[in-house]
Formats: sequence, structure tokens, C-alpha cells
Amino acid sequence: MANIILSGFILVPEADLDIVTLALLEHTRLTRQEPGCICFEVKPNQDNPLRFDVYEEFVDQAAFDLHQQRVKASHWGTVTVNVSRHYQITSNPD
Repeated sequence: MANIILSGFILVPEADLDIVTLALLEHTRLTRQEPGCICFEVKPNQDNPLRFDVYEEFVDQAAFDLHQQRVKASHWGTVTVNVSRHYQITSNPD
């Protein structure tokens, strides 16, 4: 099995920054509780207050796919509809 790694960043419209920042706390908590989540980090960028750097790692494609499904139906999915996502998805054999 290969771990699935998503890395990159999101850019949040200034008008959505407060609600996205608040929702991120719950989104992080829920994601870290998901079966197959190895690591989940979304951190504000030091140089750009509208950018959040993202690193996610899941045990396999199935766990990653379940995460994506949950996100689409979640509060996070709703409040980040205007966020632009810049990700690279790779796999890493364990």
C-alpha cells in the first residue's frame, strides 16, 4: 500500500477569512479523527495572511477518498467554496 500525500496551499478571499479561520479548527479536529489519517496540517503562511499551507497524509487511496467525500458534505466544504486550492497529490510507499 502507498500513503497518499496532499501538499500545497489554499488562498482565502479576504471577505471569507474570518469564517474560514474559525471553521478550520473543527475541520482539523474531524480530519485528524478519520480512520487512515496519518497527518493533517493547515497553517497560516507567515508572509501572506490569505494563504494557508496544507499538508495531509493518509494510509491509502481509500482513506483519502473517504476524507474528500466527508469534506464535500461538511461545513468546511460550504465555507471554503470561494477558496482557491493549489495542491499536488502524490503517493509514497511505506
